Amino acid sequence: MRRSSFSDMNCSIAQSLEVIGEWWTPLILRDALMGVTRFEQFQSRLGIARNVLSARLQTLVEHGVLEEVEYSQRPPRSEYVLTPKGRELWTALTMLRQWGDKWLAPDGAPVELVHTSCEHVAHAELTCSHCGERLRGRDLELRHGPGAPGGGLLPEPRVDSGVPRG
Repeated sequence: MRRSSFSDMNCSIAQSLEVIGEWWTPLILRDALMGVTRFEQFQSRLGIARNVLSARLQTLVEHGVLEEVEYSQRPPRSEYVLTPKGRELWTALTMLRQWGDKWLAPDGAPVELVHTSCEHVAHAELTCSHCGERLRGRDLELRHGPGAPGGGLLPEPRVDSGVPRG
């Protein structure tokens, strides 16, 4: 079943899902962030159908997340290299992995992120880009940004809004 498009929705999450929300795409990005670049590597690591992998890689190239770089002319072969836009997805995938570790991995995290400077297991946290403080739900509010349509209303804040309050 094909899902509907979010292309007309004025929401950055919806627009992001247009690029990275297809089945398999986050796992392709995970592997790319771990250094996988070649079609055969992606295919063998993921066990994904070749036609599906080809379509997902093409979408990521079209949206500037990956760049196709030729590494052989005979036979013609390319590899898929993350662009700066693609490398920035590390943060989103790391937060998604941490959520899965907490809520969906009863035996513990399958992988750990170790900070090489101090050799300790690290957990990514959101911080304010201005003052450096940790971002907590109780300290945040949504306001219209420059891309908001005129007259659009934001929902009233709720205590159970889902924004972490810890």
